[in-house]
Amino acid sequence: MSKHLHRELDKIKKKMLSLGALVEERARMALQAVESREADLAEKIIHSDWEVDEMEVEIEEECLKLLALYQPVAVDLRFIIAIIKINNDLERIGDEAVNIAQRVQVIAKRPPLQFVFDYAPMANRAQDMLKMSLDALVNLDVDLAFKVITMDDEVDKIQVEAYQQIKATIKDNPDRVSYLINLLLISRHLERLADHSTNIAEEVIHLIEGEIVRHGKGMA
Repeated sequence: MSKHLHRELDKIKKKMLSLGALVEERARMALQAVESREADLAEKIIHSDWEVDEMEVEIEEECLKLLALYQPVAVDLRFIIAIIKINNDLERIGDEAVNIAQRVQVIAKRPPLQFVFDYAPMANRAQDMLKMSLDALVNLDVDLAFKVITMDDEVDKIQVEAYQQIKATIKDNPDRVSYLINLLLISRHLERLADHSTNIAEEVIHLIEGEIVRHGKGMA
């Protein structure tokens, strides 16, 4: 039974990596749309979200089937639970890419404003965190997973800076509140993307070490 279980676990891992690659591409497209203000690219992201949703459901169903059929314990059980949680975070990252694309669609229709917040540092950090968290999963690299967690504070700091700058700009441009709010929401969605990547890294650590590090637990 163990051989059959491990064969099925390998299949699920491959599906998870395919989902990870798809989500990573969606995130990259969303960040490109922010930079280019390209409404057509944003539309493509929105209308392809079903692919991520279908893969997420398929992986969860496979995991639940293995739990029912094999009743795994110890490391195998921890692996399946980690996959279920990471699967959910990947789907949510896909949702954040869609949310960003929707904000881009709105601002693309509005006249540009002299104020421009540079999203590049935040976007690059968030993208790096996603890639590193998936690499940590593939290679079972606990050090890389911990590094992802430490990077989250950098993204949070940039998001606060975005809020402060946009809030000040709203005071000077009260007629452009809607446009500026959409810029603020983009920063919020980027911050959430980084949060989900952090969640993935935390699950990788739990998978490898059996230690829960959420909410700063086990980080001392």
